[in-house]
Amino acid sequence: MRILIFHGYLLRGTGSNIYNNNLTRALAGLGHEVHLFCQDREAEDLPWVNSIGLWGEDGSGGLKVVRLREADAPGTVTVYRPSIGRLLPVYVEDPYEGFDARAYPRLSEAEVERYIDVNVAAVREVSQRVGGFDAALANHLLMGPVVLARAGIRPYAVKNHGSDLEYTLKPNPRFLPYAEEGLEPAAAVLVGSWSTAASLWEAVPGLDLKQKTGLGPPGVDTEEFRPLEASQAAARLEELATAIEADPPSTSFGRDEDAAVSALRETAAAEGPRVIFVGKLIVSKGVDLLIAAWPLIHRANPGARLLLVGFGAYEMGLRALATALGEGDLDSARHIAGIGRELEGGETSRLEYLAHFLSLPPRGYTGAAVAAAGSISFSGRLEHDEVARALPACEAMVVPSTFPEAFGMVAAEGAASGVLPVCAGHSGLAEVTAVLAEEVPDVAPLISFDLGPEAVGDLGGKVAGWLALDPGQRTAIGRNIADCSNRNWSWRGVAEDVISASQSRIKPVREP
Repeated sequence: MRILIFHGYLLRGTGSNIYNNNLTRALAGLGHEVHLFCQDREAEDLPWVNSIGLWGEDGSGGLKVVRLREADAPGTVTVYRPSIGRLLPVYVEDPYEGFDARAYPRLSEAEVERYIDVNVAAVREVSQRVGGFDAALANHLLMGPVVLARAGIRPYAVKNHGSDLEYTLKPNPRFLPYAEEGLEPAAAVLVGSWSTAASLWEAVPGLDLKQKTGLGPPGVDTEEFRPLEASQAAARLEELATAIEADPPSTSFGRDEDAAVSALRETAAAEGPRVIFVGKLIVSKGVDLLIAAWPLIHRANPGARLLLVGFGAYEMGLRALATALGEGDLDSARHIAGIGRELEGGETSRLEYLAHFLSLPPRGYTGAAVAAAGSISFSGRLEHDEVARALPACEAMVVPSTFPEAFGMVAAEGAASGVLPVCAGHSGLAEVTAVLAEEVPDVAPLISFDLGPEAVGDLGGKVAGWLALDPGQRTAIGRNIADCSNRNWSWRGVAEDVISASQSRIKPVREP
């Protein structure tokens, strides 16, 4: 089949980028001819990209397609990079090298329309050149579906990744007409979980989307994410650090190579268990809860280390919190909790769960925090394949998001790696942990914690409880959750579901 994917962003770094990277490879592996639209300026370097399609700097001169390499897969991949200029509309502002990334609410109507128009023209030109598409997927509610709708592409499905809905559409009703215009002609809308579906139906009530909303979570690359023998963990982390040192990776998001190498080596040298977080360093990911809980986990596991993998606007706030706790300065930590999102660049907004915990910490907490000083490492961004090498070298993963998640992707990857993902009990995270708990009952008491006044203590208790198990028992359970992840989430299945969705065949979304 000839398949169009409109993404509009990069092919590495964060959730939807990784989704489209893996989906494209899976479709090519099934023998399809894939035409992918994105803005990754280093797409040519990806070994699975066979051709690249470019326009002139100002979009003039027409499309030029350059053949790069022969296909290793049964199918082929051509990546197209429309000439949108420097302005890149985003849902959460982060640095994008070569772009001025600006959140949708800060765009004028003229800027939004220009972005759509340039992409519509590019999609139309490619469609005419290749003779149309048998199936298509528009990523994000804004603005991929509008682009395909205006370009006259039929049929197509829409993939809602969550950030488009929660960070842009719901708080900003001015974008509702764009969502409706793109969703109305769509054959189906794919969501990662029931909670995301319910949020979507509430946000776009006028189209009766329930009839064409289907379950379409991301997948796990089970060749990359798989269990590792405990005896090999330190060597794996050291090898990764050496590889990064020798061959600096893409700078699409930018990163401090020295910080990544140092953090990995510090974690490799841990004398106790290793715990990992992977995600954006923003307030809504709840990393403050993990940092506050860390002294409790470390007290029960001397020599333990925490590795924080990711980047984001709240990194300085999290570093300040870790420093304050490590110095036993609870007053400064309480101040950080009090101003909250101000340290992310927003307005002052109290972090209620953290503030509640720090208002009356458990006996001995200050001493435990001082003892844990220096045991938290910030690696910055790691490439997805690098995360796949680091994650199995840890004993536990924490996913403490305080904001709805469309799907617990990192939790599924942790499980595939044989690492228990201890997750906040809500939204798409809860649906992933529910599957794991049902199929591997041993993890049920430990895999999820509730958000609320007791969140920090609960989180710490769950992680400490898991680490207190006999290592052999943890290994056996880890194998079982890896098998569970493999059964329930694979990219081949995701690819087949996308094709079916574009033809109005969907898996029902069931309320948990």
